[in-house]
Amino acid sequence: MDILIRHRESSDIPEIKVFMEQLSNYSGTLQLPYPSLDRWLKRLSETPDNTHSLVAVVEGKVVGHLHLGVADNIRRKHVAHLGIAVHEEYQGKGIGSKLLSAAIDLAENWLALKRLELTVYIDNQAAIALYEKYDFVKEGIAKAFAFRNGEYVDVHYMARTIL
Repeated sequence: MDILIRHRESSDIPEIKVFMEQLSNYSGTLQLPYPSLDRWLKRLSETPDNTHSLVAVVEGKVVGHLHLGVADNIRRKHVAHLGIAVHEEYQGKGIGSKLLSAAIDLAENWLALKRLELTVYIDNQAAIALYEKYDFVKEGIAKAFAFRNGEYVDVHYMARTIL
């Protein structure tokens, strides 16, 4: 399968909305079910300059999205936070790896970042395995971090640091 990674365009937003309304994506992130297209258009059209948004494209279809937000605080300009979502039909096929690899290259070789941070629900074993494959390490647990499916859930704080 050929996977093209590129920067997100505004025309990609409707396709991103399609997979963000899938159960695995809104329950694996801080998104709510039933997202409106207007909300996604507003959210992704008003992207700050310190944000980089990549998509994975397979056969012309956007099937994955990665958000990389560089910290605003001058003392944390070497840090970015990231999040990934992949269309359910394409999970487990290398899309997350390609997106993450591209983001790491961008962060380390072009943005001069030293640290990538993320949060991941402690029961999301597939995502944790992906992050560990790319040298992210667990740094802590946030108890009752978010409310999901009727209960509070914990997350791991994970980071990848380049020394």
